[in-house]
Amino acid sequence: MRMRKKKNCAARMERCADIFIDEPTTLKGKWNARFGNDNPVHAEIGCGKGNFVTGMAQMYPDVNFIAIEKVRDVIVMAMEKVKAAGLTNVLFTDMDAENIENVFAENEISRIYLNFSDPWKKNKQAKRRLTHKRFLDHYKTVLADGGYIWFKTDNKALFEFSLNSFAAENFKMENITLDLHNSKFDGNVMTEYEQRFSDEGMPIYRVEAVYLGWKDTR
Repeated sequence: MRMRKKKNCAARMERCADIFIDEPTTLKGKWNARFGNDNPVHAEIGCGKGNFVTGMAQMYPDVNFIAIEKVRDVIVMAMEKVKAAGLTNVLFTDMDAENIENVFAENEISRIYLNFSDPWKKNKQAKRRLTHKRFLDHYKTVLADGGYIWFKTDNKALFEFSLNSFAAENFKMENITLDLHNSKFDGNVMTEYEQRFSDEGMPIYRVEAVYLGWKDTR
């Protein structure tokens, strides 16, 4: 679905300028300095309208969150949500996920969140999926030792693809669930899509994956 252009987007972006990083490459290796602390750095790739990152930032005030979203008409709504909540542990940028190594230094991120990413359903589009080897190789570089990827989706085919992709790239998978909202997982924060899918009775698939650090010979 095409996102409708938001009225006065530029002016609204300007009002949130203090939490928007227009040139994220300048903060490579310096994100904690920008926050003014040494807290763990977590990144959400594709933050949408900001429900998830706002809820997580409220739940974990001692974590620094970087929310990434390519579409400014969407990211402005997320920023306004964070501003309204009075949060100081969230920054936003509109980079592309494949440029993540240009924005974060080695071992700089403790956790990456991938929530309801585009499934790119056609086989020829597989390389565009955010859990494809092409992206996992980027994540490996910026993830700290023992750092996790937390992945959620409503798409069973994408979930199966992702499990295979994680396994092939030497990630250990934990807390796999095929029905998150009927599982024992505690502390789940829902995205906008997740709330809608849950209301429709659709199962939510979830996994936590940690890179084991073995040499990738592929």
